[in-house]
Amino acid sequence: MTEYTIRPLAVGINQTDQGIMTYQRGYGTRILLPVYSFLIQGRGLNILVDTGMEEFMVPPGAQEALGFPILEFEEALGLAGLEPRQIDLVIQTHLHNDHCENTGLCSRARIVVQRAEHEFAQNPHPLDHRYFPELLEGLDLELVEGDLEIEPGIDLLFTPGHTPGGQSVAVSTAAGKAIITGFCCNAKNFPQTGPVVAPGVHTDAIAAYDSAVRVKELADLILPCHEQGLGARGVIPD
Repeated sequence: MTEYTIRPLAVGINQTDQGIMTYQRGYGTRILLPVYSFLIQGRGLNILVDTGMEEFMVPPGAQEALGFPILEFEEALGLAGLEPRQIDLVIQTHLHNDHCENTGLCSRARIVVQRAEHEFAQNPHPLDHRYFPELLEGLDLELVEGDLEIEPGIDLLFTPGHTPGGQSVAVSTAAGKAIITGFCCNAKNFPQTGPVVAPGVHTDAIAAYDSAVRVKELADLILPCHEQGLGARGVIPD
């Protein structure tokens, strides 16, 4: 069986309200929100899930509170001994700007996006202000539809709701099937007991809930794409 490792690289940060992650839950609780690019390695491949933010400010004391550094994209890749031109494949979970601002630096990479997400990004609804179509102009995009094995041991799962064309990424690892969520959430969306909680930001709340249920049912290990603790874990599985 093909197995990979996953390394969350913290390449941005926001301060926000927990309710942005959890629909109708946690409002009024301020949180630090790391933005990750997930480096998947195996079979001689260097794969990124999302590429994070180009410009950001680290709030005073944030890195100390989190226990890991927040780095610019190229610096974070450098810690893994890589440069952007060495990335073979970029999988975009969705096209909100904080997930794709560095994608253009990966000049040799295949860039995989769900067709539904790309189409929405070209003419987004005014309610959703986080799309900037120019970020992907001139790039060699591979548009896919629905579930797909993109590499042996790496599957794309269509998980809409947070956005119309979101996709999660299931990765075969030594610890089982790890799923990087394609929707913005943290660990509180997947409580130890009780049902999942839909993402607090969504274009379709019911689809967002159903996508979270699907991830929980399929995963041995869930990697919520904005979970604070991931940056301190290093290589997964550790």
